Amino acid sequence: MQIHLSPRHLTLTAAIHSYVADKISHLEDVVGNIVAAHVVLIHDEKRNPSRAYHVKVHLAVPGPDIHAEDAEADLYAAIDKVTAKLARQLRKRKTRIVDDKKHKHQRELERKRTGRA
Repeated sequence: MQIHLSPRHLTLTAAIHSYVADKISHLEDVVGNIVAAHVVLIHDEKRNPSRAYHVKVHLAVPGPDIHAEDAEADLYAAIDKVTAKLARQLRKRKTRIVDDKKHKHQRELERKRTGRA
């Protein structure tokens, strides 16, 4: 998986880079087919100080892409909240896919049992 980081109005340190890479790579444990991740880190001092750091993430996955964003006073807290939102969305998508396959299989068994084509 490729991870692209775009800092806006802040300096991208090695610690921030490794923290984001670690958090995004943990999302692959939920769904293993993430193609790429684009992360935008924004520091806006004109905003409310309790929401000065804004994080936007775009995940490229098979099917519709997944987006999430959050703003917090602390950059690391914003990254944590965004990855939690993404994990929730990925789990929801995975559950839907598994349920659809399960229901399709049950429908086929029902057709065979009743003799319908």
